[in-house]
Amino acid sequence: MAALPSLFPPSPGVYSWALCIFQWFPLVTLGEWLSDYHPAGKTAQRNSPFNLPGRVAWCVMEVIGPINLAYLLYPHIGNLSNWNLLAASLYIIHYINRSIVNPLFVAPSIAPTGIMIVASAAWFNWLNSTCLAGWILGIDHLGYSSSDEGENQGFGGVLPYIGLLLFVIGMIGNIRGERTLWRLRREEALRRQQQQNEKGDSAEKKKGKNPFDNVYVIPPAKGLFRFVLYPHYLSEWLEWLGYVLVGTAVLPGWKDTASLPLPLAPWFVPFAALAKRFAVPFPLPAVAFLVNEVTAMVPQAKRGRRWYVNRFGEKAVGGRSAVIPGVSFL
Repeated sequence: MAALPSLFPPSPGVYSWALCIFQWFPLVTLGEWLSDYHPAGKTAQRNSPFNLPGRVAWCVMEVIGPINLAYLLYPHIGNLSNWNLLAASLYIIHYINRSIVNPLFVAPSIAPTGIMIVASAAWFNWLNSTCLAGWILGIDHLGYSSSDEGENQGFGGVLPYIGLLLFVIGMIGNIRGERTLWRLRREEALRRQQQQNEKGDSAEKKKGKNPFDNVYVIPPAKGLFRFVLYPHYLSEWLEWLGYVLVGTAVLPGWKDTASLPLPLAPWFVPFAALAKRFAVPFPLPAVAFLVNEVTAMVPQAKRGRRWYVNRFGEKAVGGRSAVIPGVSFL
């Protein structure tokens, strides 16, 4: 209990540890390549006693991020630059859609979710939002310098605007991809329901069962789904790549990556070198978020492709990769 004041809100020391832990998250995702066990969504274990209702689970585990970020930033909101406020707002907008709009108002149904998935996602979102909040606030002991509060010039000055454009394009693609899948599920469920009504079979209706529950279709190879089965994943990565570029304008700027007191994970060293090469800030928490999202979602997409093949056949999949166009092993 004595440690709680340093967690809520996190002290600079807690932020340092959070960022240190969060940048090593890709190692955790290695286990996802080795197992199909994922008690959520299409691969949910629907009769498990360790399940939580899908809508509630999705809302709870995702809403932690925007609530935590807003809680940490609110007392300091008057001291933040416009770009800092924009970085915070973009994150919150994305997660309000993800944690409230989608599960409570848009998705036709959400499969029960294992409590392990809920706990791990909640932990991820708390770590991520804590790291982003510390970065947006500019906690100095991690290498930020309040003396660098001028806007980026030249090439670096254009990056935040490019990033904002990419974020908007990515978010639109992400929303369109998800809602296309949900529309297809609704149409298929209504088609089945109509067939049952024509046969006079209303057993499912009598049970009060959600007619959309456990109804899945393989998306036709049109639009966003022409080359991959999970274009909404690819769109989300574009969104967070744009967020990284927006992050190059977050103040105070990155003074010297070599002076960072915590060692960078090896996979971040090239990004730091690239930022140094072009003399632009290196927004480590935003880059960590992007890398962690990709490493967590690629094995999920690969698992999902196997599920589609097993359920609908390779012919229906039509040679489409899971998430990266033209990469056959995915």
